[in-house]
Amino acid sequence: MPPLAAFTSLLAQAPPTHSAPWHAESFEMAIVATFVFGLVGIIMAIAGFKVFDLVTPGNLQKEILEKQNIAAAIIAGAVIIGVCIIVAAAIL
Repeated sequence: MPPLAAFTSLLAQAPPTHSAPWHAESFEMAIVATFVFGLVGIIMAIAGFKVFDLVTPGNLQKEILEKQNIAAAIIAGAVIIGVCIIVAAAIL
């Protein structure tokens, strides 16, 4: 098959179909979905912080709460925001 024919056959293929995004069918369903997605996001943010705390030397939670280390709190906040951005993108 000549290269031009192979290229045109690729262009002639139908584009992949994606499923339609999920939408709540009622107001109550939307409220429940908001609560569930919010809860999942909060749990994932806490889990992300705990995993980050485990892989870094020292106890980050102790540094922030007991020693009032502002630099450690800024790093922890950045990690939590990063995890939240990833979770929000996955939910959308």
